[in-house]
Amino acid sequence: RQLYPARWLAPGLLLMLVIVVYPAGYTVSIALTNSGDGHLLSKAQVIAQLEQQYYVPADGANYAWRAYRAPDGRYLLWLMDERGNPFLAGPEAGLKPVQSGDPRFGPRDADGLPQNIDEYVQLSRIESVKYLSELQHLTIVTGEHTIRIASLDSAQQAQRRYRYDPKRDVLIDNQSGVLYSPQEGAFTAPDGTALSPGFAAMVGLRNFGRMFTDTQIRAPFLRVFTWTVAFAAFSALLTFGLGLALALVLNDRDLPLKGVFRSLAIIPYTIPGFISALVWVGLLNPYYGPVNLAILRLTGVSPQWFSHPTLAKAATLIVNTWLGYPYMLLVSLGALQSIPSDLYEVAQIDGANRWQQFRAITLPLLLVSVAPLLIGCFAFNFNNFTIIDLVTEGGPPMVGGLTPAGHTDILISYTYRLAFAGGRGAEYGFASAISILIFAIVAAITLFNFRYTRALEEVSENV
Repeated sequence: RQLYPARWLAPGLLLMLVIVVYPAGYTVSIALTNSGDGHLLSKAQVIAQLEQQYYVPADGANYAWRAYRAPDGRYLLWLMDERGNPFLAGPEAGLKPVQSGDPRFGPRDADGLPQNIDEYVQLSRIESVKYLSELQHLTIVTGEHTIRIASLDSAQQAQRRYRYDPKRDVLIDNQSGVLYSPQEGAFTAPDGTALSPGFAAMVGLRNFGRMFTDTQIRAPFLRVFTWTVAFAAFSALLTFGLGLALALVLNDRDLPLKGVFRSLAIIPYTIPGFISALVWVGLLNPYYGPVNLAILRLTGVSPQWFSHPTLAKAATLIVNTWLGYPYMLLVSLGALQSIPSDLYEVAQIDGANRWQQFRAITLPLLLVSVAPLLIGCFAFNFNNFTIIDLVTEGGPPMVGGLTPAGHTDILISYTYRLAFAGGRGAEYGFASAISILIFAIVAAITLFNFRYTRALEEVSENV
């Protein structure tokens, strides 16, 4: 009976574990590793892959070859060494000299080779090209050597390049004798040469330290962080300012056709955001966009909205203000209508003008209900990936950084480009570290939201 409420809580708790807790924990675990391009495999997988590399020793023999294929996909090779000695070779049979009277041989072709060997049928050169990828994966072991097909004309006697010693945990280069030891996710020689690919390994807090210690990363990261805060703050202020200004106009009792104007004002809110963003990209096109053509006629200059850093930032704010002001308009309009009219009557009797009434009555009472929404708007725009990606794709790019940062990138789009679209290779560990920083910032904003709104509520009780 005491666990009876659990049946109602269990589905929500399970979804929270799957959708929130597990991804958060997994992100933290990735942030502590060097996971990314070149470091995606496990250590065992990297060892297995490196042990499949071969080299041709100085005394390695070369063979001309012809292939025979069985109906079940097995292969035999007819090899001819540089002295003209023939051999039969296969993954199971190994390498054996040809016996002239072998009863398995079928009729001979024009080159003197059997057209078939038991169930194995000789492949023509064109057919060999068709099956070349399969043939190149054949390994025929002969003592310390391995025969592998190198090209259509040559099979080579090769040796494995690397051998792993589990006791010493080193990879031995059989060609040069160099020992490669695992260091931070890569087998590394004493001179610092690292083998590729590497493997995922724990690096601790190194990814977090890179944000602040690596000068080539710190400079673009701090610029992206600064713009993220500015973008979120200006987006909240501009949408609220425009929404409130229109709300004050539409709240006027003497305004004719108020219903029509209110309907027109919220049109941007009724259109999907990604469509509006793409429409604005067309409107601001430097060559044929209507906005630019109008500015060109008036000033003789066509603003380069997407290639100039400052104008690109202005473009994102313009589009985001267009998309966000209807919501603030509706909220402000509702809040304005909830303010008692007696307060304004008393203020008029005291001789207060419109600006004094707005500053002393309207704005303080409006902030009681709107301030939490402003903080929520700031937090939302802090992670507003859609606008940045659709309008500017983070561009124009910053010059001179190691990371793929753009002048209009915010932290979330910067993280996306690091993880998936960097052009310099994915850095999942570093991107995860930045996402954790974003989480911490948004959590701090949320905590501030709770404390600030509680203070506003206490103020409003005394009004």
